[in-house]
Amino acid sequence: MNAGRRPAALVYAVALAAYVAAVFHRTSLGVTGVDAAERFHVNAAALATFSVAQLAVYAAMQIPVGVLLDRYGSRRLLLTGGALMVAGQLLFAVAGDVPAAVAARVLVGLGDAMTFISVLRIVAFWFPGRRNPLLVQLTGTVGQLGAVLGAVPLVALLHHAGWTPAFLTAAALGATVVLLLLVAVRDTPHAEHAAALAPDLATVRRQLADAWAQPGTRLGLWTHFVTQFSGAVFALLWGYPFLVQGQGFSPTAAAGLLTLMTVVTLVCGPVIAHLCARHPFHRSVVVFAITAATAGVWAAVLAWPGRAPHWLLVALVVVLAVNGPGSVIGFDYARTFNPVRRIGSATGIVNVGGFVASIVLILAVGVVLDLATPAGQAAPTLSAFRWAFAVQFLLWALGAVQVLRYRNAARRRLADGRVTAAVPAAA
Repeated sequence: MNAGRRPAALVYAVALAAYVAAVFHRTSLGVTGVDAAERFHVNAAALATFSVAQLAVYAAMQIPVGVLLDRYGSRRLLLTGGALMVAGQLLFAVAGDVPAAVAARVLVGLGDAMTFISVLRIVAFWFPGRRNPLLVQLTGTVGQLGAVLGAVPLVALLHHAGWTPAFLTAAALGATVVLLLLVAVRDTPHAEHAAALAPDLATVRRQLADAWAQPGTRLGLWTHFVTQFSGAVFALLWGYPFLVQGQGFSPTAAAGLLTLMTVVTLVCGPVIAHLCARHPFHRSVVVFAITAATAGVWAAVLAWPGRAPHWLLVALVVVLAVNGPGSVIGFDYARTFNPVRRIGSATGIVNVGGFVASIVLILAVGVVLDLATPAGQAAPTLSAFRWAFAVQFLLWALGAVQVLRYRNAARRRLADGRVTAAVPAAA
């Protein structure tokens, strides 16, 4: 099929399927954490290194991937990323020790890092500019369906067929998506052009420095930091053990609650996007509201005497579901406070914020769980989980102070006329 005749909807649908698969691979460890601890005979802190390795690679690769994308295009990066994630799941399926398991999660993180930004580039080339904001939000929201596949179906398969068949199936799903990419996706709707040369190192450094010097970029980074980590860590690793070991849920019920979290994300994503589009000057108010609501519900859960009632845990996953769409506000700041030539650099900087916070929290929860669990006890107690999740309040305090600081700095720069924002009154 000629690229020029290829329907844009088909190209986008397959690229979006690649992102759904990436989210599936990314979150597949979260619902299998208890089984992973048993399989590899590790404690909570060691189990945390699996997710930390995956997220650290993802965060570290954001800016390099942007440079590679400019040179090689979306199709090559989506194919490479998909192949790396398949390899990671294959290795995870047969891994029998910790080094092999960590290497598997590194491969998943590396492939995942190439996916989302590549899909956004597909959107930019295949659709008119006026449709880009909606499609970007749609990509981030629909992509969370991958977490649904990584919850109930994967848990059911794991408990029915065992570890290796479950992750071999995950790899087969990823391989199917790679084949679809190979057949259906092209970089542009026109005849393929020779890839542009990558920017030289001096240009890359200058664009990064200019993006970092813009307070709006740092406002985006700290927005991403403060809104993303709690929901991400709950979904990626510690939510499932907390519900099963701490709150006494069955594995199926816990997976169902994580699925509910994803469904709510799908619903509230467009709502957050609409609020930010209608009230750009008050985007930081939305950020503070999401942060306060998340911290407030967590405080109620952790302070509840004994196990929390089911209605309160449902409220927790609902408010955590808003974290993902809330973190997208950080990318909106990058867009509105930076010229087009450095959007990639600014977006890469912003995307690091939430994942660094997630890495810190994953490690901290693992360490505190080990310290607070009585010696000789196999599973952490509810009390241990309470102390571990209380670490979040330090991160929320830091993030909220920084958001307030850089919001004020961005508004001063706007008032001085030293920046032209894409929308009026953009903080």
